[in-house]
Amino acid sequence: MRLATFSADGHTHYGAITEAGAVALNHRFPEWPTLFEAIAAGGLSALTKAASGADITHTEFDFEMVMPDARRILCVGVNFPDRNAEYKDGSAQPKYMSLFPRFASGFTGHNRPLIRPPENHTLDYEGEVAIVIGKTGRRINPENAYDHIAALTLCNEGTIRDWVRHAKFNVTQGKNWDRSGAIGPWLVPFTDASQLDDARIVTTVNGEVRQDDTLNRMMFPIREEIAYISTFMTLQPGDIIVTGTPTGAGARFDPPRYLVPGDVVEITVEGIGTLRNTIEDEVV
Repeated sequence: MRLATFSADGHTHYGAITEAGAVALNHRFPEWPTLFEAIAAGGLSALTKAASGADITHTEFDFEMVMPDARRILCVGVNFPDRNAEYKDGSAQPKYMSLFPRFASGFTGHNRPLIRPPENHTLDYEGEVAIVIGKTGRRINPENAYDHIAALTLCNEGTIRDWVRHAKFNVTQGKNWDRSGAIGPWLVPFTDASQLDDARIVTTVNGEVRQDDTLNRMMFPIREEIAYISTFMTLQPGDIIVTGTPTGAGARFDPPRYLVPGDVVEITVEGIGTLRNTIEDEVV
């Protein structure tokens, strides 16, 4: 089942995406006006059941950021060994993972453009798997961590590289430009560990493979991410964790290969799907 947020006929809906079109479900669940609230209420199974055999409601629609009202998005940085080596600082694997927040306003949906701002043109791509928490937890043991995942999606964690260097100890301002990244195209309910443990993530730009790696090579596996984050904060349903990107981002080429208008970026993980975005300059 693929559950998405989409717009059609001047309204925003959520529902199931099929090969034939979209099945809007929000009108069936007025107590859950958004997909975020459906997840917070543990409603994914109810949505899946309601979508089974239901009639298509929309054949023309536009994808939105899959959870545009997500309240907390945490990203894990530098989480593949080759990515750590890209920094060329001689450092070994760090003892603790790097974390930073992103906000929903910094993301757009599938098949929509990432926006390059006029202030700086170092817009870069980062293909990642994102997990959506479905069960509240604090100090979660790694062996139980997957019990707290409701769904999986994909993220292009677009970054304005020059702006991550504006301060000594944080990257927040380079990571939160409006519509600089994307999350989607949909949520896939999490049912089996193999969806993550055996996953391979591939990022292409204009058809050229730039990133290609497997999640089992992460320095901090997703089980450890959940355990570590839940040590200092209570994870809640609807929280999103963006789990880390492989080597091959545009900034690490010599010279750098930043995104420009007209580029097409695709991030693919078998079993989840493909997140596709073009690039446009911001109109000011």
